[in-house]
Amino acid sequence: MPTTKLDPIDRKILAELQSDGRMTNVELAKRVGISAPPCLRRVRTLEETGFIGGYHAEVDARMLGFEVQVFAMVGLHSQAEADLVAFENRCNDWPLVRECHMLNGEIDFILKCVAPDLSTFQSFLTEHLTAAPNVASVRTSLVIRGAKDEPGVPFEVLEDRLAKMD
Repeated sequence: MPTTKLDPIDRKILAELQSDGRMTNVELAKRVGISAPPCLRRVRTLEETGFIGGYHAEVDARMLGFEVQVFAMVGLHSQAEADLVAFENRCNDWPLVRECHMLNGEIDFILKCVAPDLSTFQSFLTEHLTAAPNVASVRTSLVIRGAKDEPGVPFEVLEDRLAKMD
């Protein structure tokens, strides 16, 4: 279902759940200005159509002992579709890789990795990532600190764009 098929209530539901996925249906309905039963129906429809892909807890990696966050820029020897898919599948098997994005330009993939310490990341880098088939180059950047980590999408931008279309 394209974004334009969502009405303002659906977009409000998505924005509220993106901000706080633990609120009750009654609270959600109150925030978006409808009663609870239709709100629940709308949420179920948004889940079934894929607008809501799941609900997750935001955990503090450092409190859990994951002190190191690294971005790895990976270049491949071959960009044939089968080779790209093979690399993506390999990334899915590596627990330290938390995000994997294929890019255009000078690098083929950027990976967001977390590890308890530099030694663990270094072992992963040498034993798995750089040793993986088709990997031509890996450049890494250690995160010193994060300034922003906002999940989801900026609904206010969507609302502004839709208002200009009217």
